[in-house]
Amino acid sequence: MGRAGVTPPPKKPAPCPICGRPAVAAFTPFCSARCSDVDLGRWLSDRYVIPAEDEDGTDPPPERSE
Repeated sequence: MGRAGVTPPPKKPAPCPICGRPAVAAFTPFCSARCSDVDLGRWLSDRYVIPAEDEDGTDPPPERSE
């Protein structure tokens, strides 16, 4: 921790997850509107998926083969 009255140096912005350039506050965590749109397109095209499990048990029962 810093001493009283001494401000730490500003943190370097994290890199843009799309192109790696420094992030810009207006588009955080991206560097531009273009990279933000690329990321949105990836979500909308199901390129990114958040894995999930059904916790409420509403899955249909497995089919029985006789």
